[in-house]
Amino acid sequence: MFDTHAHLDDVKFDEDRESVIDLYTRSGGTYLLNASSDIPSSRKSLALAEKYAFIYAAAGVHPHETDNMTDDSLDEIARMWKHEKCVAIGEIGLDFYYDFSDRNTQRKWFFKQLELAKQLDAPVIIHDREAHSECLEAVKKTGVRGVFHCYSGSWETAEELLKIGFYISFTGAVTFKNARKTVEVASKVPIDRIMIETDCPYMSPEPLRGTRNNPSNVIWVARKIADLRGVSVDYIVEKTEENGKRLFGIE
Repeated sequence: MFDTHAHLDDVKFDEDRESVIDLYTRSGGTYLLNASSDIPSSRKSLALAEKYAFIYAAAGVHPHETDNMTDDSLDEIARMWKHEKCVAIGEIGLDFYYDFSDRNTQRKWFFKQLELAKQLDAPVIIHDREAHSECLEAVKKTGVRGVFHCYSGSWETAEELLKIGFYISFTGAVTFKNARKTVEVASKVPIDRIMIETDCPYMSPEPLRGTRNNPSNVIWVARKIADLRGVSVDYIVEKTEENGKRLFGIE
């Protein structure tokens, strides 16, 4: 299995991080990408990637944290990209649901990080919450490649993303009872463009909602997608691992 989006650097794992990682490998986990929220968490992601051979890192500043971003932050992300275990810029994007950072500030630093990723030829991990049209236009304008993580948009938006080469990734949200749009997209995305993730410690799947999520729960996402598409869980696990390795350049 390849959990393509986790946050193992989160404080919620401070007391048992090693055992959570051990559980993942014992559950069949073979690769994991740790996404970052700001510069300090990017450093922690790289430290995890240095410690564990199967963990890779993404460096970037989440829209919630853009109020604190500077040009020095961009310079540091560029330096981190040179690390052999850094395989993406992210997570970056727009969040118009919580609005923890001013929207224009979010837009400014989203574009700057997209432009940096284009310059570096680095894949991006996009956070898109209630900002579907703007995120779509931004990635089109900058010509980047990557994945929309924890996808929550429509099939029509997904089709546009697929046309420009993006991947679509699903969390435990696809198991939720009210996830009609997400279920539709997960049923239709071409098998060579789909990825699975936990976004742990958030987004625990049914039947584990309300508990701390962990990477081994990515199997619940695979099971749901396999059920929707009428294929085996092993097939979904195999194909999503292939897709993650392809996008992030992992041998």
